[in-house]
Amino acid sequence: MGSSEMEEGGLAKKLWNKFKNKRALALYSPFIVCLGSGTLEPDSFLRCISQDVFFLQAFAHAYELAEEYADDDDDKEAIVKLRKRVLKRLRNQDALISEWGFEPPKENACSDATAKYTEFLMETASGKVGGAKFSVKIVTPFEKTKLAAYTLSAISPCMRLYSFISKEIQALLPPEENEHVYQKWLNNLSSEKFEASASRIEDLLDKLSICLTGEELDVVERLYNRAMKLEIDFIWSQSVVQQTIVPFSLLHKRPEDNLVISCDFDLTCTAVDSSALLAELAIVAANNLSEIDPSSDMRTTWSDLYSQYVEEYQQCIENIMPNEDKSIQVEGLDYEGLCKALEQISDIEKRATSRVVHSNVLKGLNLADIRRAGERLAFQDGCKRFFKDVLERKNCATDFHVLSYCWCSDLITSAFSSEDGDVLINVHSNDLVYEDSISTGDMIKKMESPMDKLRAFNDISKNEEAKASTVYIGGSVGDLLCLLEADIGIVIGLSSSVMKLGNHFGISFVPLFSGLVSKQKGLGEEGVLSSSNGRSNILYSVSNWDEIYAFVLGQ
Repeated sequence: MGSSEMEEGGLAKKLWNKFKNKRALALYSPFIVCLGSGTLEPDSFLRCISQDVFFLQAFAHAYELAEEYADDDDDKEAIVKLRKRVLKRLRNQDALISEWGFEPPKENACSDATAKYTEFLMETASGKVGGAKFSVKIVTPFEKTKLAAYTLSAISPCMRLYSFISKEIQALLPPEENEHVYQKWLNNLSSEKFEASASRIEDLLDKLSICLTGEELDVVERLYNRAMKLEIDFIWSQSVVQQTIVPFSLLHKRPEDNLVISCDFDLTCTAVDSSALLAELAIVAANNLSEIDPSSDMRTTWSDLYSQYVEEYQQCIENIMPNEDKSIQVEGLDYEGLCKALEQISDIEKRATSRVVHSNVLKGLNLADIRRAGERLAFQDGCKRFFKDVLERKNCATDFHVLSYCWCSDLITSAFSSEDGDVLINVHSNDLVYEDSISTGDMIKKMESPMDKLRAFNDISKNEEAKASTVYIGGSVGDLLCLLEADIGIVIGLSSSVMKLGNHFGISFVPLFSGLVSKQKGLGEEGVLSSSNGRSNILYSVSNWDEIYAFVLGQ
């Protein structure tokens, strides 16, 4: 989602980039997905744009107040120009709607979501920042300028958000597209004129914020964030009459419509690799077991094991894709070839695991230490919140499974345990062998390779009493087969190694938003996705868990 990504620059651009994960919520709303697909009912579209009048009126009033606050003549002139553009747009609103190909609404009422934003903007422009208790005292010219900056910070994200949304949708349309029912509206919001207007607001916010203190800049950030949230709330409040692909969980409200979510663990859910964590615990345990410090020898052993694995893995990849441009996309899925390649990688993974066991480097680990480490394990931003919130939702039947090469399932279960100690997910991984809660160095091997993951994933699907929809989330080469088998395969943080191997065997990686817009077109009236003949070669990419959250759960 980078078509409108801005480079780091002034304050406005930095704030826009800081809250980039939040804007995914707008893209994955039913209204925007339907609009992007061209399937949005015109009445829904008209109800939305009919609210423009109330936004424009609020903008005009806010600019009028900001003009009074601005101390610099150039700033005043810039604000006057912004206000004049808003008033002109307000006068031409009906004509614009007609130009877009629709009949302007005869009656119009301000919606609750609109009122929440406009009231927030008016309070901000009137000096009631964070409520009357924290109202800004308008005494000196500098304090007035500060209030003008606060007002601009409550307007800036709205303009930028709609520019972003329109450009994201435009990027999905074929060149010279003229048949999309909302094309003229999209053209308007993605135009150079609209972009220039959004940039002027940002430039002015940057200028007005130069002399603000750190505390005052924090206020600007809070106001910007609040404005972004209220605008996203407005988008999500728009009623959509047809069945939608998002939120995906709402397609599975009945018990017979079970949703099964499976995912990888290391570096998909976690911020660190579990093998490195277990190695560090093993080094500490070895040091505690001996009066002579063996940690340097243990570190050397672990380093040698890792180096040998990396060398063999890289050589295996070179054998699979020898002397060729690995960035070239092969046409059509070569599933058989991919399976053969992953069988070769499976041999590498199994040999590496066997060397770890035979070297006895996992001996002496205390089960309690492992569980404590799991409880403190750093997760990817938004991952734990996603699992927690899905499990708490009463309106969808969902099963969770983690499929991992991790050497110790206890580490995973403790990482996902609730505060009460309940395990929230089903774990499919390896187990360390213990005697009196101390590891012997041996391992019960259950999940060592891509082929093991595929078998486990297929067994999960077969064990479902009814036909379940499946989502698989992964980020490594070892996840590719499971990703392809799932109804929705999501690659998080698409790495170059996954992309190169996938492209070599004909896998296409499509941004999730783009894929959902396409799927929305094929969604039947009963909320059933049109079935495809054979296995798809398309996997969907996301950059973070916020996108997955928005897709599955919505707001």
